Amino acid sequence: MRQPVKKLNLLEGQGQSMQNDVGSISLLIYDSMILDPDRTRNIMRELTAEPIKKAAFEPYGQVLSDPGQDNRSDYVGQISNGRPGLDVNLAVVRALPPKALPIEVIKMERHPLSSQAFLPLDCERYLVITAHPLGMDGPPDPATLRAFIVPGSVGINYNAGTWHFPLTSLDRPATFALLMYMDGGPRDEDWATLPQPFRLGIT
Repeated sequence: MRQPVKKLNLLEGQGQSMQNDVGSISLLIYDSMILDPDRTRNIMRELTAEPIKKAAFEPYGQVLSDPGQDNRSDYVGQISNGRPGLDVNLAVVRALPPKALPIEVIKMERHPLSSQAFLPLDCERYLVITAHPLGMDGPPDPATLRAFIVPGSVGINYNAGTWHFPLTSLDRPATFALLMYMDGGPRDEDWATLPQPFRLGIT
């Protein structure tokens, strides 16, 4: 039987507020391949996943939130395009909650030549999982895996080249506007398979 080796604990919500605020989720990550040096037992490691904040997400992109009393915030996202002359794509996409638990995290994606923004149109909250690359430009480093819960009133913009898990809504299906430079070709995105699969169970 596989033992949990990482646990992502999300801050507790209270009562009815769990339906409207960031809420509470625990993610259990299982990995049968990570053993201690004598290879006789699995090691448990813990990673805390917190409600998203601008400073915490800054290595991966920008948080797009309510401008408050200023009524408007300009240039809040670093929109970038590494292919001059390419058209920007403004799309509407639908994100679904997990079909079954635990969630299997096997692959991650990145868009090396374009930023990618997600702007919630109809959403309670959603899950964002990111990782730094191995080296300067390698595949995702599992040791740097980080998770955020994002409320449905907040958008995100991934910097070009940021490894991330595909968009996953929580609680119910959600609708987003997507903004990125793309032409439908192979240079739009890269995919990488993690060295060991992870299973995320929400409890």
